[in-house]
Amino acid sequence: MKLRRVVVTGLGALTPIGNDISSYWNGLVNGVSGAAPVTHFDASKFKTQFACEVKDFDALDHFDRKEARKLDKFAQYAMVASDEAILDAGLDLEKIDKKRVGVIWGAGIGGLETFQTEVMNFAAGDGTPRFNPFFIPKMIADIAPGLISIKHGFMGPNYTTVSACASSANSIIDALNYIRLGHAEIIVTGGSEAAVTEAGMGGFNAMHAMSTRNDDPKSASRPFDANRDGFVLGEGAGALILEDYEHAMARGAKIYAEVVGGGLSADAYHMTAPHPDGIGVVAVMENCLQNAGLQPEDIDAINTHGTSTPLGDVAELKAIGKVFGEHAKNININSTKSMTGHLLGAAGAIEAIASLLAMHHNIVPPTINHSTIDENIDPSLNLTLNKAQNRDVNVAMSNTFGFGGHNACILFKKLN
Repeated sequence: MKLRRVVVTGLGALTPIGNDISSYWNGLVNGVSGAAPVTHFDASKFKTQFACEVKDFDALDHFDRKEARKLDKFAQYAMVASDEAILDAGLDLEKIDKKRVGVIWGAGIGGLETFQTEVMNFAAGDGTPRFNPFFIPKMIADIAPGLISIKHGFMGPNYTTVSACASSANSIIDALNYIRLGHAEIIVTGGSEAAVTEAGMGGFNAMHAMSTRNDDPKSASRPFDANRDGFVLGEGAGALILEDYEHAMARGAKIYAEVVGGGLSADAYHMTAPHPDGIGVVAVMENCLQNAGLQPEDIDAINTHGTSTPLGDVAELKAIGKVFGEHAKNININSTKSMTGHLLGAAGAIEAIASLLAMHHNIVPPTINHSTIDENIDPSLNLTLNKAQNRDVNVAMSNTFGFGGHNACILFKKLN
């Protein structure tokens, strides 16, 4: 069976450094930090009192009041980003076959704010079960793709991938494979997360996973820096329109790049910690290269998982050294989490978008906040430190990993 070619024809973003694609890209290339003191709740008693929140977002700018009350923030973010991507793709919803359009969406947690609110309200009461009738449909992680399909009438494959922080990268790979196999012509894919809540912040603090640099939030996310002390929690959404190449060409669509490969692996090591030698990361990048039919020497840029944790950053860079050998020195390696923070289930989507935009503009966004060399990191690697770099990017790789040892890797290539 001949596999179909798959391209990206639309993008949408709602991030801590920009509420649409244009402003997101502007924030990336200018090295803008999205970290600031938490505004969603009073975090004064928390170990970490800052996050990368979405800014200047009012649900009533996008939904009527009644509808907004029915939607958890993560679903609101999903619908706003997917609307931008659909518009960007120039899809004529009256002409396409909606039975051949699917929605595959990633979310690591889903409606955490809704769950927290309902449980806390119950605990504060007299034991009488008074729950919002929208509690369950607002909370469940799969509601986002359902809502997108309902709004637009898309009747193709529809579900959510949940693999912690790899969730939206998994959704993109699933979308790639469904189109490759001919099960759909267009799939709206990506991911969203809204975990900047008391439960989210408190839970990650209890794990000692997050930075506690409360005196200087903007510099707290510092991947590859010797003084990094954990990730910065982020929120938002990223959406991509994946489309059958022939279908896109027939309608004269704008094409950002071709999705040429997707790789998956497991660390099979620990609930939360990466394998110190990055063996699962080696496997996922090798799987992705093989799936794409590419050689290590073909890769120009890698957007790393790069969360700014002491163990994870070193393990990933060790794995890159093993897979790419001497060519690793020729690759622009970066971590856009230094600017956006860690969007958990939405991370893979917004970072895939960053890779696509780097190819589109031939500019690699920087890894900001780096000031001290880590002796455990190969100094010959180009980590694109503190300033964007101009270069031809013909093939870009995006890595995303999740608690549980889930690893996902995606390869994009400019059309010949």
